[in-house]
Amino acid sequence: MAAASLWSQSKARALHSGRTMKSPMETIDAYLTRKHQELQLLNACLRRPHAVPAPRSVSEVVRHKFQLAAALKAEHVLTDWSATETAWADTDDHHTGPFAFSYDYQRADLDVRGPSFYAQQQSSESTIYTISGMAAIAALLLATRPVLGEADLMMLPGSYGETQELIDAHARHLRSATLPDDLADTLARRSSAPRLLLLDSSATAARFEAVLRCARPAIDLLIFDTTCFANGSGRIRRVLAWARRCNVPVAMLRSHTKLDSLGAEYGRLGSVVFVDWTTIAPGRVALQALTGETRNAVRLLGGAALPAHFPPYVGMAPYRDLTNRRVAAILRNSRRARRQFARTLRGLTAELDFAHGLYVTLDSDAPLDEASARRAAAAMSEDLRRAGLPIRHAGSFGFDFAATEWFHDATTDRYSVRVAVPDLPGALWDELTDAIATWWSLHQGRSAAA
Repeated sequence: MAAASLWSQSKARALHSGRTMKSPMETIDAYLTRKHQELQLLNACLRRPHAVPAPRSVSEVVRHKFQLAAALKAEHVLTDWSATETAWADTDDHHTGPFAFSYDYQRADLDVRGPSFYAQQQSSESTIYTISGMAAIAALLLATRPVLGEADLMMLPGSYGETQELIDAHARHLRSATLPDDLADTLARRSSAPRLLLLDSSATAARFEAVLRCARPAIDLLIFDTTCFANGSGRIRRVLAWARRCNVPVAMLRSHTKLDSLGAEYGRLGSVVFVDWTTIAPGRVALQALTGETRNAVRLLGGAALPAHFPPYVGMAPYRDLTNRRVAAILRNSRRARRQFARTLRGLTAELDFAHGLYVTLDSDAPLDEASARRAAAAMSEDLRRAGLPIRHAGSFGFDFAATEWFHDATTDRYSVRVAVPDLPGALWDELTDAIATWWSLHQGRSAAA
């Protein structure tokens, strides 16, 4: 089925469907206008802008966006050719959009000056940029060893799987423990050893909120992975406000490859942000060394950021508004998908209500392992893509198309298929969720398992 015919059907559904929301759905025309604004923003960063016609389909949006991102990166390499691994050229600081960089050998002393990726820069903020989100958390966790020695690290059930792998394999000075259901009591319990809390949005919304209801947490450091929250998210503000009330210092971790690049995966980039570090209580004075030790870990691990990976459009006026509108559309679509799948895929869903709201997971009557979950994700994506629907088999999220991949829940040790919710107009997303539910029931339900 052609994309154009899908869109005409979607327009009709927007007018006549019984599946309505309290807030009006974005029309196809409004969506394409907004996407044109995103393309124009990227294009405006080029020294020699291209002609950017208004897109007529989701596939055109995706193609033009990635082409413009590639042109930006290529132009950066050609014009800033002296920005080599070792800064040997006698030039001024290198620039990428609003960001300025200075460094010497192998970027081990990389200094970055520019706007914060977060909507509101925090007071006494100190930022260390890295080559990826995992490089950021690896440097921070390994830096706790010379600063704190052995320590207890508490995590919510369902915390990001690769972070757990990293801790188990390479940060054994941290005694990791998953918080039980009575997490408020556990958080309030005193200990002679330093206590760290790792909070990320891969947990369920209920567990995430339960942490913020704990009035007196006995923790020495909050490690807050913000990757799956929009950089202007109210959840980030609430977590920081909670930490301040409880007088707990915060180190925020983030992968900027996901939600901070308008879905274009501009480049691999991560960061550690130390918030209000100058106000650390006297009893936690040892933590003041953590900033320097994290920088040292980045240097020794070779994890410094690449200047070419900083999106030049971050500091431009429309960026924040377009980013907020993108993520709002994704979260609206996520709520629609949760209701749809809960109703039509009874017994065939895994977790639907993650704290971040960026994806849902589908279960099967026949137990899945990693290989079978990957095959199911790829097969569903390929079948629906051939039908003209905007879906791909891809291991990330925040795109202008739905992305499927295998998913492992470390809490239950079960595999499922993750459906990452896209930024699409509501009527087209409804059509896609209907197709996903139909395909999944046919291939993974009882009749398929029989």
